[in-house]
Amino acid sequence: MDERIITNIELDEDKDMSIRPTSLDDYVGQSEIKENLRVFIKSSIMRGEALDHILLYGPPGLGKTTLAYIIANELGSNIKTASGPSIEKAGDLAAILSTLEEKDVLFIDEIHRMPRYIEEILYPAMEDYSLDIIIGSEGSSRNIKINLPKFTLVGATTRAGDLSSPLRDRFGIISKLNYYTEDELYKIIKRTSKVLDTPITDDAARELAKRSRGTPRIANRLFKRIRDFALVEGDGIIDEKILSSSLERLKVDKIGLDETDYNLLLAIIERFNGGPVGIDALASSIGEESSTIEDVYEPYLLQHGFLKRTARGRVVTDKTYEYLGITNR
Repeated sequence: MDERIITNIELDEDKDMSIRPTSLDDYVGQSEIKENLRVFIKSSIMRGEALDHILLYGPPGLGKTTLAYIIANELGSNIKTASGPSIEKAGDLAAILSTLEEKDVLFIDEIHRMPRYIEEILYPAMEDYSLDIIIGSEGSSRNIKINLPKFTLVGATTRAGDLSSPLRDRFGIISKLNYYTEDELYKIIKRTSKVLDTPITDDAARELAKRSRGTPRIANRLFKRIRDFALVEGDGIIDEKILSSSLERLKVDKIGLDETDYNLLLAIIERFNGGPVGIDALASSIGEESSTIEDVYEPYLLQHGFLKRTARGRVVTDKTYEYLGITNR
């Protein structure tokens, strides 16, 4: 299946640090989390201690990685990054932890995908700032204890429920990121416009905000693609006309649904009589992985009432039939 322009999964182009805010003052949205973090960070600085470990969870593309970098910046600390799937052996974790300095920030993305035995090694590192590892082969193995500097672990996950209770309980600060309002996305789009030196009219910015699925990552990615059309086929300014024609060519409709969303909804209607259908059967019918449907496609469709989850599986709603112009038989 082709790569979606509006997927909330991070692509290489989304790693452009220039459009990411670097301070809490510049970070738009998540107001309650932001203000609480401001207090926690200031308190840790006043006490001269490392900030408590932080768990950030919520759908992809809402700014968890950006917040991790901001936290390190506000603390005046260095940040080291890793991802859960890349930490496969005890030695991998030891190599990462051994590079940390006092009050550094360690950011682990997709922390729910770390193997359970790696989690168990991480427990004393988080609690006691020590690392116990066994080296050598069976019969000649020995235990080594390494003292670690006091650091702050920032974990990010789209699936907080997949974290084990012992790991989750070791985070002193747990925050859920929510989808952004259209007004918040409008402010983000206007900021991106300035950073990328590409003018966008207020009306066009508000229309783009409506079609960005409540997700800054999608808003910024769409902005870059529309900028291309504006430069090549217009005068470099994004107005409502160029925005509308660009999104039509990108197959993004007036509320942010794209061809993949339509295919998923139509599959449930046409192949499974509107549901209920199990997630594995649905995934097989559209050639996707179950986890991709759950993490990437479903959240927005559920939020806007196009899908319902039941004990027997996924069901499309009357709103779906009405929006697609299909008679509910």
